[in-house]
Amino acid sequence: MRFRSPFEGAWADPESLLVVRTGDWRLERPVVRAARCSHCGVCYLLCPNQCVRDRGTHFSADLTYCKGCGVCARACPAAAIVMREEDGA
Repeated sequence: MRFRSPFEGAWADPESLLVVRTGDWRLERPVVRAARCSHCGVCYLLCPNQCVRDRGTHFSADLTYCKGCGVCARACPAAAIVMREEDGA
């Protein structure tokens, strides 16, 4: 028999993990110019939300979870990522 605390929340059951779509919070979004991306992975390593995904030939942010902090754009040595204001923000 497994002990179950009345305080166990969304983390008690891996199938029902709490997912916060943090992309709704951002005012700017990263736009990747795929042709300029050297596929070095710096943005992937430095993203504080770990929402950068490897697309095979370039990296891009998963906008569902990207908060728009701009770390990826500032860190990109190829200047392949630019921050753009959100439409309708």
